[in-house]
Amino acid sequence: MGETEVIKRSDKVYTREILNKEFTKLGLKPGMNLIIHSSLSKIGWVTGGPVAVIYSLMDIITEQGTIIMPAHSGNYSDPDNWSNPPVPENWIYDIKENMPAFNKEVTPTRGIGIIPEIFRTFPDVLRSYHPCFSFTAWGKNAEYVTKNHSLNFGLGDNSPLGKLYNLDGHILLLGVDYDRNTSFHLSEVRSEAREEFENAAPILVDGKRVWKSFKDISFNSDVFNEIGRDFEEENDIIEGKIGLATSKLFKQRKAVDFAKKWIKAKEANKEN
Repeated sequence: MGETEVIKRSDKVYTREILNKEFTKLGLKPGMNLIIHSSLSKIGWVTGGPVAVIYSLMDIITEQGTIIMPAHSGNYSDPDNWSNPPVPENWIYDIKENMPAFNKEVTPTRGIGIIPEIFRTFPDVLRSYHPCFSFTAWGKNAEYVTKNHSLNFGLGDNSPLGKLYNLDGHILLLGVDYDRNTSFHLSEVRSEAREEFENAAPILVDGKRVWKSFKDISFNSDVFNEIGRDFEEENDIIEGKIGLATSKLFKQRKAVDFAKKWIKAKEANKEN
């Protein structure tokens, strides 16, 4: 959504102060461990844009809590597997030979919105080391959340998603639906219902670029909105507005456990 469209649909200017009140009304509290998936344009016209949104989240959660966001860079992967879009076959060798190694300090995010891209540049924000599925975190448990991110199954138990599960944290869908909820990928890994494949990417090993292979699964986020609807029928969530953005707040552990059972049941039904 372009700026002109955002201005047209906005009823007023949304400020850091207004966002603070609305985040508090929704249920955000100091000390929460919170992962956020977001769309800035859905909120409306925010003065200060993503910076104001991030400062507001920090105001409410405080350094006694933890703010987590995805910092994914799916283009740092094996071009043999690319489909959105694919590249010509005769490009693949050159891509593999010349793609820079993933560098958590400078590698930009891809396809996850402007708020997490700006968040990764903030002081005291830490980033996990994974070429495709890194996460950023700020606050009390930032180091715990981001350290020792497993290269294999990068959205599994040994990832920031698994760490948040251990912390019994929350998920905030800020103007986005369940198809953006990365924690359901943790459910997919735990379900053991998805096909495994070999991925690869350039990473730094002892300061040198290495093309490294690792294991992953074929994710299917197409069913995530359906899982989310069913989850809401059986579990209490908090729903409200942040600016103009319909937003949802709920416990991550409950959502992950529900989705794991849902996926396993769906696969079992296919076999019968």
